[in-house]
Amino acid sequence: MSNKTIAFIGTGNMSYAIIGGMLKNGFSARNIIATNRNQEKLDKVAQDFAVQTTSDNIDAIKRADVIVLSVKPQMMEALCETFRSANIDLTDKVVISVAAGITLARLKEMLQSAAKLVRCMPNTPSLVGLGVSGLFSQDIDEQEQRFIDQIFSATGMTVWLHSESQINDIIAVTGSSPAYFFLFMQAIEEKAKALGFNEQQARQLVQQTALGAAQMAISQPDISLEQLRANVTSKGGTTHAAIESMKDNQLPLTVANAMDACIARAEEMEKQI
Repeated sequence: MSNKTIAFIGTGNMSYAIIGGMLKNGFSARNIIATNRNQEKLDKVAQDFAVQTTSDNIDAIKRADVIVLSVKPQMMEALCETFRSANIDLTDKVVISVAAGITLARLKEMLQSAAKLVRCMPNTPSLVGLGVSGLFSQDIDEQEQRFIDQIFSATGMTVWLHSESQINDIIAVTGSSPAYFFLFMQAIEEKAKALGFNEQQARQLVQQTALGAAQMAISQPDISLEQLRANVTSKGGTTHAAIESMKDNQLPLTVANAMDACIARAEEMEKQI
C-alpha cells in the first residue's frame, strides 16, 4: 500500500467504517490520522484501530497527503474558514468531501485553495462493508484515482462518475435507496405480524428472504432482475396475483417518482449551501 498519510476530519460512523475497512485491506494504521472535537470518540478510534488521533484539525491537515472531510454539510464552511485562517497550503493535497449537497465549485469557494478536490457519496451499507461509493473529480491523475479507489473500495464497491450532476443520481440509486428497501421490508413485516407471526418471527422471515433474494441476484448476474422475478411468478399462481396487485397500484411508477423527488431535493440542497 502507498505510504501516503490520510487524515479524516471528523470521525463519525462513516469515517469509522472507512478506517476499519482500510486497515482490513492492508493500510497501515501509522498512515491514518483521525480528528474529532469529542475526546471520547477519539479514544474509541485509537483503542479500536491504533491510528493516530488528535483534536487539532490544522496539525492533521499539515501532515496529511489526502484529507477526507467527513463533517455535516452545515459545518463545512466554518471548518474551511479555520483552514483559511491558518494559511494552510493545500496545493499538493487531495481533499475529499463526503458531505451531501456541497458541489466542488462551492467547496473550492469555501477553501479558497488550489487543492485537488474529490466529491464522494458513500451509502450506509458501507458501515457493514457492503456499501457503494460514488466518486467524481476533475483534478486528480490516474495514480491518485487508484489510491482513492483503494480507500473507498475497503467498504464495498466504487463507481467513478462522468459528471458531477451524477452525484445526485447516485444518491437516488444507492444513497437513499437502502431506506426504500427498509420501507418495503417494514411493510411486509407489519403485514406478517397482522397475519399472526410474532415480532421476532416476522423480522427474521423478512430479513432472511430479502438477503436470499439479493444473494440470488448477485450469484446469477447473467439473469436479468425481470427474469428472476418471472422465475418466481407462475402465471395464475399466488405470486402472480401479488405482482399484478402491485402493478395495478403502480409500484414501478411510485418508485420512479420517489427517485425523481430525491434527485430534485438534492439539487435544491446544492443551491442552499
